[in-house]
Amino acid sequence: MFEAVMFYLFGGVALVSAIGCVASSNIVRVACWLLGALGGVAGLYFLNFANLLGAIQLIVYAGGTLLLIIFGIMLTSKSPWITYNPKRWEVVTAVCVGAALFAGTAIATLSAGLKPGEAPMTANATVKQIGTELLTSYLVPFEAASVLLLAVLIGAAYLARAEKR
Repeated sequence: MFEAVMFYLFGGVALVSAIGCVASSNIVRVACWLLGALGGVAGLYFLNFANLLGAIQLIVYAGGTLLLIIFGIMLTSKSPWITYNPKRWEVVTAVCVGAALFAGTAIATLSAGLKPGEAPMTANATVKQIGTELLTSYLVPFEAASVLLLAVLIGAAYLARAEKR
């Protein structure tokens, strides 16, 4: 029962924070919502006994990437309270890309053939075993995550750039 409550709590935090991140037009508030989303996902990792992934989520994404985005915004903007008003084509493009990524993730998850409670790796795997699996069996998703991180950094630089008059 405790695990179910915690799952819904962390899932709800991640979902509400992700929606807040997308809906907010203030760049600093977006960064704060992003912290909640990344923290919620880290909580889900810890809840599923993926302690290494949870720690990586907190250290790399919530710690390093979010601080890089915040410092990038504050050092390159005239004011950290600048609001971002996206154009209609940017919103449509974002919705289409998000729907395509959701569909791809859903198809990949459903076609994996895992039964509830079954994990592809054991819960007591060592860091060496996880590293070997990441660089052999799971190389494509591992590289996709690195491309996603690069896209986040490019997006942060795009949002923080000075507007031409």
